[in-house]
Amino acid sequence: MDAKLVNPIIDAFMEVMPQMGFAMPKRQRIYLQERNVISRGVTIKVGITKQLRGNVVYNMTADTAKYIASTMMLGVPVEKFNDLVKSAIREMANMLTARAATQYAQMGFEVDITTPELMIEEDYTIKISEAHYLTVEMDLGGKRIDVALFVDREY
Repeated sequence: MDAKLVNPIIDAFMEVMPQMGFAMPKRQRIYLQERNVISRGVTIKVGITKQLRGNVVYNMTADTAKYIASTMMLGVPVEKFNDLVKSAIREMANMLTARAATQYAQMGFEVDITTPELMIEEDYTIKISEAHYLTVEMDLGGKRIDVALFVDREY
């Protein structure tokens, strides 16, 4: 996996989240994993297609998802994991991946992104690649979001 193809995803997270009202995210650990993501409770998978192919999975706990929804709604308290939270999390994933797609276009790649697919279940297994993929742990106001990604050129 080419580092030039990974950076737009991380850059999008660092750019977009503060625009949505969050403190500046902090990148924590970066590491390789194999094939599957194990859900921490709430995962959103977005595919990348056309001249690039791959997947981005935003992986977090339900409490982190509620925190994100609350912040996106200007601090309105969110007590239950409901349809409003689901919508906010999907929108966050869509905004982040769309921003990365814009950066890919600026690099000369024609790309599309798929509709965010939300899964709510702990220890659920999500296939992200046939081999290795990269996981970047991000700290967002004391809450952890794992950004798992695999992006490669379409051959």
